[in-house]
Amino acid sequence: MFKLEPRPQLSRHWSYGSPLLALAITVVIGVLLFAALGKDPVRGLQVFFWDPIKTPYALGELMVKATPLLIIALGLAVCFRSNVWNIGAEGQYVIGAVAAGGVALLADKTTGPWIVPAILLAGIAGGMVWAGLVALLRDRFNASEILVSLMLVYVGVLVLGYLVYGPWKDPMGYNFPQTRSFDAVTQIPRLMKGSRVGIGLIIALLGAAVLWIFLFRTKAGFAQQVGGLAPAAARYAGFSSRRALWLALLTSGGAAGLAGALEVAGPLGQLTPYVPMGYGFAAIIVAFVGRLHPVGMVLSAMLMSMFYIGGELAQSRLGLPKSLTGVFQGLLLFTLLACDTLIAYRVRWQRRAPTLAGAR
Repeated sequence: MFKLEPRPQLSRHWSYGSPLLALAITVVIGVLLFAALGKDPVRGLQVFFWDPIKTPYALGELMVKATPLLIIALGLAVCFRSNVWNIGAEGQYVIGAVAAGGVALLADKTTGPWIVPAILLAGIAGGMVWAGLVALLRDRFNASEILVSLMLVYVGVLVLGYLVYGPWKDPMGYNFPQTRSFDAVTQIPRLMKGSRVGIGLIIALLGAAVLWIFLFRTKAGFAQQVGGLAPAAARYAGFSSRRALWLALLTSGGAAGLAGALEVAGPLGQLTPYVPMGYGFAAIIVAFVGRLHPVGMVLSAMLMSMFYIGGELAQSRLGLPKSLTGVFQGLLLFTLLACDTLIAYRVRWQRRAPTLAGAR
């Protein structure tokens, strides 16, 4: 029989090997799932893991999906390393998109390129305000940031719905709940012609570099992590838990708001009820699969964007429901949590003790 035996110290090898094992198990379960649905498993894996990268255009679309996931995950990593559980990045993403969309709607034929930085700053400010509400309630009333941030997601979606169904609704939009399309001057600059990849990709990669420097090369980053790992030691060292709380949530909210701004002023080009795409929730998986490390999150964001694109392709080419994307995301998270057990425990095989009947 097998049993779990505590390790004398945490395994560094399994801390990096666990995500790889979780991905392998997810693929195996995916093969069984495709077979159970009556689809060719090889074709199903091809749709999820090969088609999103087989052409330059497909790679560009992969980067488009990975950009908001990476930006949000970078902000969440600051929270999670600080032991602040911001589960509501989706709401901060939505409010950032709303704030950015409000600025974009002010543009007209006389507006100059300065509007693009203003849109991005508005998105950051919107996300920070929404996360600031969480920080305020946690700081002043010791409210659970998990519940508050999660509930504010639904409030943010309602704010978006009120605007696109009401005062911001396009009067020439044939009664569809959407704003008018933003003027061309508000469009986020693209990196190359014929591709939808914008400067958001550069911002995301620069953000990963900045986060690495902050976490591992600055005193402030060290204080954030100490506060998350050992609050008592942080207080003894003179690190402020309040400052860590506000810094973590405002950074996370600002990153989510920036992602929302880049989306509405980039690929979307207007506000609709479909702005919430689950990026804020998927970014939680990205952060943990990437081990809260900037380099790891770059890779996991690409993997998660494969799931998004693979789900869309499976819907159009294999006739499978689009919800398959969420199934693969959930499988990856579930198997990761299971495989993480190997970091603190090792699997031991031991002989089963002979029973009394067997002894006779």
